[in-house]
Amino acid sequence: MRILLSNDDGIHAPGLKSLIKIARQLSDDIWIVAPETEQSGASHSLTLTQPLRIRKISSRKFAVRGTPTDCVMLALNQIVTDRKPDLLLSGVNRGGNLGEDVTYSGTIAAAMEGTLLQVPSIAMSQVFRSGGHPHWSTAEHHAPALIKRLIKAGWGKDVLINVNFPDVPHDDVTGVEVVRQGRRDFANAVIDDRVDARGVPYFWIGFRGRNGTPDPKSDLGAVERGAIAVTPLHMDLAHKSSMTHLRKALGA
Repeated sequence: MRILLSNDDGIHAPGLKSLIKIARQLSDDIWIVAPETEQSGASHSLTLTQPLRIRKISSRKFAVRGTPTDCVMLALNQIVTDRKPDLLLSGVNRGGNLGEDVTYSGTIAAAMEGTLLQVPSIAMSQVFRSGGHPHWSTAEHHAPALIKRLIKAGWGKDVLINVNFPDVPHDDVTGVEVVRQGRRDFANAVIDDRVDARGVPYFWIGFRGRNGTPDPKSDLGAVERGAIAVTPLHMDLAHKSSMTHLRKALGA
């Protein structure tokens, strides 16, 4: 099995080191194409206004001065060209990609691009609380067997798999739950306004380190219980019931 690895935390991220350990338990045909610098929050963005540069680190490891989407696109069209990968793994992200996070996440975006290019793709994230340290060993311990089970089960060609590992030691994981994408019950973003040394205002966008009261049947609820949350995400964003309603309303 040929596996392509990418992320949004960058080529030097500790989560990528964990992802390499995971992938090596599945195959020895591993290719790594990741951003040169951190691209958290880049979502599914493409670099269109400046050139993209590829830095070859080793025979199968490359850094791209661009977004996660750029990395996957270049990987499949310029770098790994003799045979398409059988699987794309994105992550392991430093922090969860839960609920509405998936709309901002570069980790999810790499898996989206893989899916669009017809490579089965899994995004993986290690949840941790602000001020703490990620339990990388939790993802490293549980991911290989979970990935094998997912591959055996299979999933739709227009679907990517979003996996979030809970913020607990690997021995304390309560199980695997297949759950829907949740939604936080409060605005999670915080805008911190400051003033620089010249008296000019500037802003930092950040996030609160809590999830509120999550729906127990959601990804947020699963990781809160110490379970690994597995959520299939569909690339078709069209809302079917709204289409039916609007066709009737508009006479279309």
